[in-house]
Amino acid sequence: MNTSTAIAATPIESAALLDVAADPVRWRLLAHLGDGRTRCVCDLHPVAAVAPNLLSYHLKVLREAGLVTARRRGRWIDYTIAGDAAVRLRNALPAFPGRPR
Repeated sequence: MNTSTAIAATPIESAALLDVAADPVRWRLLAHLGDGRTRCVCDLHPVAAVAPNLLSYHLKVLREAGLVTARRRGRWIDYTIAGDAAVRLRNALPAFPGRPR
């Protein structure tokens, strides 16, 4: 699923995006990257608290969902939260009375 350019998503796409973010490891990664700073994968390893192969998997899921972007720098990869990640996650939530869209 890559709906990084879509603000309005179908209920199925919204549920899939929330499912990606709801994983505890991915939630920690998103929270850590949420300040907008770019971080090397080596800096994300302690945050994720999982084996390197699992960290790669979780970052791949976040990339495919369009929640983070990656840029290769030599043998390292730098990750940044996607510019529209917060809007997309907010819009994926159901509308409730009193909650602005």
